[in-house]
Amino acid sequence: MSATTSISLAVADAVWEEIKSAGRASDEHLSILETLFGKNMLRACKIVDERGVRRVTGAPSGRSLFLVMGESKRKEEYLCFPEHLCTCYSFFYDIVGRGEQLCCKHQLAARLAEAVEEHQEMEVTDEELAHMLAKL
Repeated sequence: MSATTSISLAVADAVWEEIKSAGRASDEHLSILETLFGKNMLRACKIVDERGVRRVTGAPSGRSLFLVMGESKRKEEYLCFPEHLCTCYSFFYDIVGRGEQLCCKHQLAARLAEAVEEHQEMEVTDEELAHMLAKL
């Protein structure tokens, strides 16, 4: 990981923490995130505004993941661990393959929705959660 990437991620983490503490994202927060993530941040805001983020929590373990709606007409849902992985094409092509982005719009949407508590909650059994993960 380059020094620039490390610095960008550190700045982003600090902004996410500020948003979470405040319970809302200010224009300044969004401006910083847009500078770091470009058009993906704008698209992530749209997904959150359209209530396209669900946190799925397994019981009794409390383990969770996010399901994030895509923007295509098919309205696919992508399984997402905001700081690590998304099952969308862009994640594997632009982030893993070419290293052109820090994260995809679905990861950003999940982080934003979690920070401002604008996601839907869904509880499933640990067995159901494991079944979801087995499809990866």
